[in-house]
Amino acid sequence: MNLAKIGFLESLSLDETSGIMGAILVTDGETKPLEFRVTAPIKTTNFQKTLYGDVLLEHVLVELISLPLITALNEELDLILVKDPLFLGANIKQGIRVIQIFSQDENLSAPQKGVEELKSYKGNGQKVFIQTSPKYESELPQIRDLLNSISERRNLIEPFSRLRVACEQVHLQKTNE
Repeated sequence: MNLAKIGFLESLSLDETSGIMGAILVTDGETKPLEFRVTAPIKTTNFQKTLYGDVLLEHVLVELISLPLITALNEELDLILVKDPLFLGANIKQGIRVIQIFSQDENLSAPQKGVEELKSYKGNGQKVFIQTSPKYESELPQIRDLLNSISERRNLIEPFSRLRVACEQVHLQKTNE
């Protein structure tokens, strides 16, 4: 496995009436953008909230955001990094490995089994971890090693900030039209 193209997949909760947007940023191994896709805001109805209950958000993130975005890509991805662990459900729906990445201060309650620590970006001391669903857990040490070659040179958390700002800009453009 090579990490020539990495997807950063994120969601943005808009205000109560606007719903949730999803976006994926495809980058090269240096985190330079190659492709960007965004969904229209997804608004759930009260009826859906009743029928789906506790699994509604996972359904939205996996079925209505991640799968359509991945399918729409022109670039072939080697790996997808996510912040929200609910996106890991995409691992059973498609073949690109989805890996959750988080810093220690973001996820203090993370299960320690199946968690790998990445080398810190430029020795900044920020502890960053990865984990995945059981389907790819055995590959996590190899994935960690591949990500380590990038995480020493690039902050792998930073592209998620770019994604959030890009989503906000797209949403503002749409609301101002």
